[in-house]
Amino acid sequence: MPTTEKAVPAHSATSATSVTSSTSATPNTSATAHVPTQTWTMRRTSRSERPERVTVAVYAADPVLRLGVVQQLRQRPEIDLVTDPDNERAEVSLVVVDHVDDDVAALLHKLRHNTRTRTGLVVATLGAGSLQRVIECGVAAVLRRAEADQDRLLGLVLAIANGEGVLPGDLLGKLLSHVGSLQRSALDPRGMSLSTLTARESDMLRMVSEGLDTAEIARKTAYSERTVKNVLHEVITRLQLRNRAHAVGYALRNGLI
Repeated sequence: MPTTEKAVPAHSATSATSVTSSTSATPNTSATAHVPTQTWTMRRTSRSERPERVTVAVYAADPVLRLGVVQQLRQRPEIDLVTDPDNERAEVSLVVVDHVDDDVAALLHKLRHNTRTRTGLVVATLGAGSLQRVIECGVAAVLRRAEADQDRLLGLVLAIANGEGVLPGDLLGKLLSHVGSLQRSALDPRGMSLSTLTARESDMLRMVSEGLDTAEIARKTAYSERTVKNVLHEVITRLQLRNRAHAVGYALRNGLI
């Protein structure tokens, strides 16, 4: 099928490698065995082929982490790395971190407001509560740093640029479980309250779960202690719970923090 082989773009190293390895592993005597491989290549090519290179900005508080990702992407002809002051024009923004804290969440929120870019997260550790948090911040794809070799980074960038979402399998399972718990909570008299928990309420409950008292939460959020008490009291009352510990446990069980 000569027309199929012409469909493989010259710049797509990943697709070309897949075709070569699959073809060499199949005996020439079996003509039908080549059809699925060629069909898959055409689908993959049509999704990933782009008229020009993808512009990418890399964000990392640790310069060593940033340099590692930049060096891997710089070698790929599909990637056009941009730096300040051109970061805002990037099609894809990669945020490289150890874990998601308040500073990282603030950066993700800022990137979310830039309509020109879609955001990917390369992270060392990410718990269930953090997964919900980064999704709410507009992250389109997640890759663990331990798995972030050159090919996976390239695949992540191209997927984001094509409007796709990417999650490790175990995190996808956690996300689906969380969605399921929200659906089940709709049958609970308190379900509607859970589904409308505000970001401020979630943040304060998360800080309670971390052992912070009212004064510490007030300093961290820049609210008054009175406001913190009122917010937490509102959550406890609305969810018909007994105290802060009960509220934290209930939120954890339902994947809200």
